[in-house]
Amino acid sequence: MAGKATKRSIRAAGICGKVSETKGRRAMEERDFFNETVEQRTHSLTCPKCRQAAEYKVTWVVRRKRAQIPHGANERDRARFAKAQSYMVRRDDKLQCANMRCRKPFEITTLQSLAFLMD
Repeated sequence: MAGKATKRSIRAAGICGKVSETKGRRAMEERDFFNETVEQRTHSLTCPKCRQAAEYKVTWVVRRKRAQIPHGANERDRARFAKAQSYMVRRDDKLQCANMRCRKPFEITTLQSLAFLMD
């Protein structure tokens, strides 16, 4: 049976994810605790080249904590879920200046790249 992948060989190779030592189940990952959406929010930013302020739409990945812990969680996963918080991660690193004469790309340095949400 050389070349045929079995569940045991896949699990030993680490392809199907982490396996808990207690019951042979996959350990829960952070994304199992959150609902993920993409949102655009407007922010007032200033171009560093032409020094003109304007409103820009910045894309954020919003991860909101689920109402209940997913099924199949062990004690360690329950403790991690209790400590988890909703948060946003900024997706855009660069924007283009809104001034028609400038139009140069600039990096977003005045906004945090991660922000916790108060739910």
